[in-house]
Amino acid sequence: MLSSQTSLAADATSTGADLYYRNQLDQGTFLIQRCASCERSIFYPRMICPHCGSDQLKWFAPTGRGTVYSTTVVRRKPEQGGDYNVALIDLEEGVRMMSRVEGVAPTDVTIGMPVQAQVADSDEGKLVVFNPTKA
Repeated sequence: MLSSQTSLAADATSTGADLYYRNQLDQGTFLIQRCASCERSIFYPRMICPHCGSDQLKWFAPTGRGTVYSTTVVRRKPEQGGDYNVALIDLEEGVRMMSRVEGVAPTDVTIGMPVQAQVADSDEGKLVVFNPTKA
């Protein structure tokens, strides 16, 4: 019997890593990859480990806990949706991803802020966003 990680990896091989990631996200599941050879976590989805070149990548659900590494405010007119932030988030699994922090004013997002991931709906489909948490 195949483990859930093995069957997930097999499915990603047949669809491509990015499509598999998007399909899982559309179902409300946030996954990243870990290399079985060098044991490093990987994000953005890939078919080959960028660290060691292995194709032995496994999908897993990260804790979602992270820290704001960098942030900026994108200014828009109120009728276009208003200002929003773009942030780089370091997940505790060792990967960095671009997203946004919700639940606070864009100008209140700070470097070092602890955050938690969630899958949210948007006009373009589901995406990973972050909410502030207590340290």
